[in-house]
Amino acid sequence: MHNPPIIDVIIPAFNEERSIKSVVDDIPKTWVRHILVSNNGSTDKTKEVAQTAGAIVLDEPISGYGNACLKGMEYIAQLKEKPDIVVFLDGDYSDYPEQLPEVVDPIIHQSQDLVIGSRVLGKLEKGSMQPQQIFGNWLATSLIKLFYKYEFTDLGPFRAIKYDKLMEINMQDRDFGWTVEMQVKAAKLKMKCVEVPVNYKKRIGVSKVSGTIKGTILAGHKILWTIFKFL
Repeated sequence: MHNPPIIDVIIPAFNEERSIKSVVDDIPKTWVRHILVSNNGSTDKTKEVAQTAGAIVLDEPISGYGNACLKGMEYIAQLKEKPDIVVFLDGDYSDYPEQLPEVVDPIIHQSQDLVIGSRVLGKLEKGSMQPQQIFGNWLATSLIKLFYKYEFTDLGPFRAIKYDKLMEINMQDRDFGWTVEMQVKAAKLKMKCVEVPVNYKKRIGVSKVSGTIKGTILAGHKILWTIFKFL
């Protein structure tokens, strides 16, 4: 690993014009090389706002959280010099981007492969996670522990992974199963995984998943299906 390590950030974003500038602004610039915003078919000014804030904007018109993340990875794959670490976080300003050094620290100093920013272990602003999200998280992580013998408390979006391990995982999911696929495959491959506490606040705008009953059901089904798929 380079010293200091090369870190690239991927931010999936769909109609986040009100929040994306704050997300990009709050990422500690001395820590990262590229901030990649995957514009996932936004119909507002997400693209322009992100570009003005200094991010590299990649257009991914096919909707899906996983599609947006894969677009960022596609860009990185074409770079001459690959990063040591890739960080993922959301574009709705519910995460605290300034906690990036805490999220990457176990990779840099403890040789961990994957770090999950756990909202369960951190400070949750009241109302920032819906009851169905909290239950879904508990159920999914309990099943991972039961079947894969790995302990996680969260499927949180804020996470960091060694680039070579990300390649080894060979991510495929194109929508709601993205985070759990990464964790389940890391467990199957016996990677060194750890969680760090991250804080979480009410997002700006309405959640594309937990904000609707349909989204909640679809996400829950996909997450459970993904856990059993890799057994």
